[in-house]
Amino acid sequence: MEKEMHQKLGDNIYSEDEDNLECIIGKLLIDKNLTISTAESCTGGLIAAKLINYPGISSVFMEGAVTYSNEAKMNRINVSKETLDKFGAVSKETAAEMAEGIAKTSGTNIGLSTTGIAGPGGGTKEKPVGLVYIGIYINGEIKVKKLLCTGDRQMVRTQATITALDLLKKELLMH
Repeated sequence: MEKEMHQKLGDNIYSEDEDNLECIIGKLLIDKNLTISTAESCTGGLIAAKLINYPGISSVFMEGAVTYSNEAKMNRINVSKETLDKFGAVSKETAAEMAEGIAKTSGTNIGLSTTGIAGPGGGTKEKPVGLVYIGIYINGEIKVKKLLCTGDRQMVRTQATITALDLLKKELLMH
């Protein structure tokens, strides 16, 4: 039965114990001695809130910034005005700069970012409600994942948070 589950679910299984996702991430960060900071827009601090549920995370979690406005993105985490003007706040380019910016300003190995349109308004044909970009910066390498979430505002934020944490877990397992 267990082997069958592993074949069907693959890397979507993050624990065979009762550990939750943030617990697995906390253990990985501490075991690998990697520090992390977050820059969140549409998730509004939900990622940081999940991470700090793990006891002992203070040794590796340095900072969580909610950079909701363009001004905060520019002033707090050094997203360039040119990037925001050319691509917009909700873009892979902005997510990448957010992840790198929070890591560099916080002095951490890892920067994790989210930017998106949680709704109910604000969407366009090109950038619909539910569009989220997740950026991850690990030791000089940047990856961005595009996500299309469904549901109401809270559902979009929750899906983005869980996906960001899952992406972080997968990256930690590869490093």
